[in-house]
Amino acid sequence: MEGYRWQMIPTYVLIIISVFAIIKQHKKKHHIIVRILKTIGIVLLTGIGFLLPSLLPIFKLPKTTGAYKVGTQDLFLKTNREEIITSITTDKRELTIKVWYPSNDKKGTKDYYIDKAGRYGFAKKYGLPNSTFNYLNKIETEVYKNINVAEEKFPVLIFSHGYHSKANGYYALLSEIASHGFIIFAINHTYESTGSHFPDDSIKYFSYEFANKIEKDSWNTIEPSIKAFQQNMTFENRHPIVRKSLTSYFVKNMIKRWAEDINSVTAKLNEYNSEGFFENRLDLNKIGVFGHSRGGAAAGEALLINNKIKAGANLDGVQWGQIVDTTFQKPFLFLSSDWPEKHPNYNKHAYVNKSTSYFYEAKILQSGHSNFMDIPFMIPLQSINESGNINPELAINISRKLVIAFFKKHLKAEKIDLNTLQYPELTLEVFQNKNLTKNDQNQ
Repeated sequence: MEGYRWQMIPTYVLIIISVFAIIKQHKKKHHIIVRILKTIGIVLLTGIGFLLPSLLPIFKLPKTTGAYKVGTQDLFLKTNREEIITSITTDKRELTIKVWYPSNDKKGTKDYYIDKAGRYGFAKKYGLPNSTFNYLNKIETEVYKNINVAEEKFPVLIFSHGYHSKANGYYALLSEIASHGFIIFAINHTYESTGSHFPDDSIKYFSYEFANKIEKDSWNTIEPSIKAFQQNMTFENRHPIVRKSLTSYFVKNMIKRWAEDINSVTAKLNEYNSEGFFENRLDLNKIGVFGHSRGGAAAGEALLINNKIKAGANLDGVQWGQIVDTTFQKPFLFLSSDWPEKHPNYNKHAYVNKSTSYFYEAKILQSGHSNFMDIPFMIPLQSINESGNINPELAINISRKLVIAFFKKHLKAEKIDLNTLQYPELTLEVFQNKNLTKNDQNQ
């Protein structure tokens, strides 16, 4: 923060000069309205100069703690699936993927923080100029472009971002996981992320037209279940009403579509492993999936329908879709933020059957929905960034440690007891086997 204020000195100087110029003119006799407008101008200029460093600071990302350096490479995948979001019937679904991987290289060129599509798309989302986020050029990452993959095989994780978000808006989370020996394929869900940057330098932004189309009249589907929560019904009486919303609300189609994106990537892994940059570096017997928000729900859906995937985690997403009528057959982690008491707890119903394997239900106390992302570092104003009262670095540290421990246990077969993660801010219940017996401390 202090470093940014020093870098803003030229801006401050210009603002001070402008203010003095206005004051000088202000002393001349002018119409009262002109004088009022100039006074407002002084206040605005001064306020902008000192608020900008607080709203958009030069921040430091949390450091990685694993044994490996982290490399990254951008991939492009064209599928044979129909692209339903555009109006062109011949369009096929295309995806950009940012891969994060372990490396032992000692040197390399650092990756820039968030690509052009992510920055411009984020600005577009809030009606700001594209140049708004140019200050991100000053953010240093611990990720290096196209350095060599460490010479061993690693478990593979597929990551799905949140709605109208961005695959590379999770540096703090993904770089840390990769540093502990995982190769992560982070999918950018085209037209439903802030923006996807393609090899021909084109950018495909979030489709507001499609979003408006699929959200139209959706309130009628969800309203009965919201009322069911508000009326304090018993779980048994509320369940059939909530079940109907979980299986019919428009988001369930999005979750299914994103799960198909995940399936398209897993179908390509054999090819990636047989030739090219990742040749013989992917352990295809150890594939996991995780995501944030709607991407977390997509991870859960993919775990249900894809036999190649062995374990999955949902970070703070409502599990719309079919899970309410079935059960996971594999290990699953649900990690939530600290939802307000009045927030309808749909997942209590969605995950009623838990898993015939391990099911973990965790919560980070005092956290908010954005605490799994980089947003609280980028915009450290709680009223804007949707984070909780918890320190952002502590929140991301807890989620990183829990996700890593989960996948180390269930993909790498390491003897890890997740209950040993002793944080006052973390609550965790572990359920094991089809009888849903709570796991004891010795498990």
